[in-house]
Amino acid sequence: MNRVKRALAAAAALAAALGASAQDIAVAPPARNWTLPLFTKEGFRQMTLRGDEVQPVSTDRVDITGMNVTVFSGGPEARVDSVLLSPQATFLINERIAKGTREVRLIRDDIEVRGEDWTYFYSEKKVLINRGAHVVFHAALPNMLK
Repeated sequence: MNRVKRALAAAAALAAALGASAQDIAVAPPARNWTLPLFTKEGFRQMTLRGDEVQPVSTDRVDITGMNVTVFSGGPEARVDSVLLSPQATFLINERIAKGTREVRLIRDDIEVRGEDWTYFYSEKKVLINRGAHVVFHAALPNMLK
Protein backbone atom coordinates (compact mmCIF):
# COMPACT_ATOMS: atom_id res chain seq x y z
CA MET A 1 0.00 0.00 0.00
CA ASN A 2 1.53 3.36 -0.97
CA ARG A 3 1.91 6.27 1.46
CA VAL A 4 -1.21 8.14 0.29
CA LYS A 5 -3.41 5.06 0.67
CA ARG A 6 -1.83 4.23 4.03
CA ALA A 7 -2.33 7.71 5.43
CA LEU A 8 -5.94 7.97 4.31
CA ALA A 9 -6.63 4.41 5.46
CA ALA A 10 -5.23 5.50 8.84
CA ALA A 11 -7.75 8.38 8.87
CA ALA A 12 -10.54 5.89 8.16
CA ALA A 13 -9.21 3.58 10.90
CA LEU A 14 -9.14 6.51 13.31
CA ALA A 15 -12.77 7.27 12.52
CA ALA A 16 -13.63 3.61 13.08
CA ALA A 17 -11.77 3.64 16.40
CA LEU A 18 -13.84 6.64 17.47
CA GLY A 19 -17.00 4.56 17.25
CA ALA A 20 -17.87 4.09 13.58
CA SER A 21 -17.76 0.67 11.96
CA ALA A 22 -16.35 0.29 8.46
CA GLN A 23 -19.88 0.40 7.06
CA ASP A 24 -20.73 3.55 9.06
CA ILE A 25 -17.65 5.55 8.15
CA ALA A 26 -19.85 8.25 6.53
CA VAL A 27 -21.22 9.12 9.96
CA ALA A 28 -17.76 9.34 11.56
CA PRO A 29 -16.99 12.79 12.93
CA PRO A 30 -15.05 15.05 10.57
CA ALA A 31 -11.47 16.07 11.27
CA ARG A 32 -10.97 19.83 11.53
CA ASN A 33 -7.82 21.75 10.54
CA TRP A 34 -6.45 18.52 9.08
CA THR A 35 -2.91 18.22 7.66
CA LEU A 36 -1.33 15.19 6.01
CA PRO A 37 2.33 15.53 4.96
CA LEU A 38 3.54 12.91 2.46
CA PHE A 39 7.16 12.02 1.77
CA THR A 40 9.15 10.20 -0.91
CA LYS A 41 10.90 6.90 -0.17
CA GLU A 42 14.05 8.96 0.35
CA GLY A 43 12.33 11.06 3.02
CA PHE A 44 11.86 14.26 1.00
CA ARG A 45 8.61 16.23 1.03
CA GLN A 46 6.33 15.13 -1.78
CA MET A 47 2.95 16.66 -0.94
CA THR A 48 1.01 18.21 1.90
CA LEU A 49 -2.78 17.84 1.95
CA ARG A 50 -4.71 20.25 4.14
CA GLY A 51 -8.36 20.82 4.82
CA ASP A 52 -10.45 23.02 7.06
CA GLU A 53 -12.66 19.95 7.47
CA VAL A 54 -12.20 16.40 6.19
CA GLN A 55 -15.04 13.88 6.23
CA PRO A 56 -14.25 10.20 5.54
CA VAL A 57 -16.99 8.82 3.28
CA SER A 58 -15.54 5.36 2.59
CA THR A 59 -12.16 3.65 2.71
CA ASP A 60 -11.48 5.12 -0.75
CA ARG A 61 -13.06 8.57 -0.48
CA VAL A 62 -12.78 11.66 1.69
CA ASP A 63 -14.63 14.93 1.21
CA ILE A 64 -12.60 18.05 1.99
CA THR A 65 -13.82 21.55 2.79
CA GLY A 66 -11.20 24.27 2.31
CA MET A 67 -8.77 22.03 0.42
CA ASN A 68 -5.13 23.04 -0.01
CA VAL A 69 -2.78 20.64 -1.79
CA THR A 70 0.88 21.69 -1.94
CA VAL A 71 3.01 19.57 -4.28
CA PHE A 72 6.78 19.67 -3.78
CA SER A 73 9.63 18.81 -6.13
CA GLY A 74 10.35 15.61 -4.17
CA GLY A 75 14.04 16.43 -3.82
CA PRO A 76 16.28 17.76 -1.06
CA GLU A 77 15.51 21.40 -1.94
CA ALA A 78 11.80 20.94 -1.02
CA ARG A 79 10.81 23.44 -3.72
CA VAL A 80 7.06 24.05 -4.09
CA ASP A 81 6.00 22.85 -7.54
CA SER A 82 2.33 23.80 -7.37
CA VAL A 83 -0.55 24.66 -5.05
CA LEU A 84 -4.13 23.54 -5.68
CA LEU A 85 -6.94 25.30 -3.78
CA SER A 86 -10.68 24.65 -3.69
CA PRO A 87 -13.46 25.43 -1.23
CA GLN A 88 -14.93 21.92 -1.67
CA ALA A 89 -13.35 18.75 -3.07
CA THR A 90 -13.49 14.97 -3.07
CA PHE A 91 -10.28 12.94 -2.90
CA LEU A 92 -10.45 9.41 -4.34
CA ILE A 93 -7.57 7.48 -2.84
CA ASN A 94 -7.32 4.46 -5.16
CA GLU A 95 -7.72 6.55 -8.31
CA ARG A 96 -5.28 9.20 -7.00
CA ILE A 97 -7.52 12.05 -8.08
CA ALA A 98 -9.18 15.04 -6.47
CA LYS A 99 -12.25 16.58 -8.02
CA GLY A 100 -14.97 19.12 -7.41
CA THR A 101 -17.75 21.12 -9.01
CA ARG A 102 -16.90 24.40 -7.29
CA GLU A 103 -13.97 26.70 -8.10
CA VAL A 104 -10.41 25.45 -8.25
CA ARG A 105 -7.21 27.46 -8.45
CA LEU A 106 -3.87 26.00 -9.54
CA ILE A 107 -0.84 28.17 -8.80
CA ARG A 108 2.66 27.63 -10.17
CA ASP A 109 5.57 30.01 -10.68
CA ASP A 110 4.88 30.23 -14.41
CA ILE A 111 1.08 29.96 -14.60
CA GLU A 112 -2.17 30.37 -12.69
CA VAL A 113 -5.33 28.54 -13.72
CA ARG A 114 -8.89 28.92 -12.38
CA GLY A 115 -12.15 27.26 -13.24
CA GLU A 116 -15.04 25.11 -12.08
CA ASP A 117 -16.05 21.47 -12.42
CA TRP A 118 -12.52 20.11 -12.26
CA THR A 119 -10.44 16.97 -11.79
CA TYR A 120 -6.81 16.85 -10.56
CA PHE A 121 -4.85 13.77 -11.64
CA TYR A 122 -2.07 13.49 -9.05
CA SER A 123 0.04 10.91 -10.92
CA GLU A 124 0.09 13.09 -14.04
CA LYS A 125 0.16 16.43 -12.16
CA LYS A 126 -2.63 17.55 -14.48
CA VAL A 127 -5.83 19.53 -13.90
CA LEU A 128 -8.81 19.17 -16.23
CA ILE A 129 -11.23 22.11 -16.00
CA ASN A 130 -14.65 21.67 -17.60
CA ARG A 131 -16.18 25.10 -17.07
CA GLY A 132 -15.03 28.71 -16.94
CA ALA A 133 -11.30 28.14 -17.41
CA HIS A 134 -9.15 31.24 -16.96
CA VAL A 135 -5.39 31.01 -17.54
CA VAL A 136 -2.72 33.60 -16.72
CA PHE A 137 0.85 33.00 -17.88
CA HIS A 138 3.63 34.49 -15.78
CA ALA A 139 6.31 33.69 -18.31
CA ALA A 140 7.34 35.01 -21.70
CA LEU A 141 5.65 33.27 -24.61
CA PRO A 142 7.73 34.30 -27.63
CA ASN A 143 6.36 33.39 -31.03
CA MET A 144 3.13 32.02 -29.57
CA LEU A 145 0.89 33.62 -32.21
CA LYS A 146 2.98 32.71 -35.24
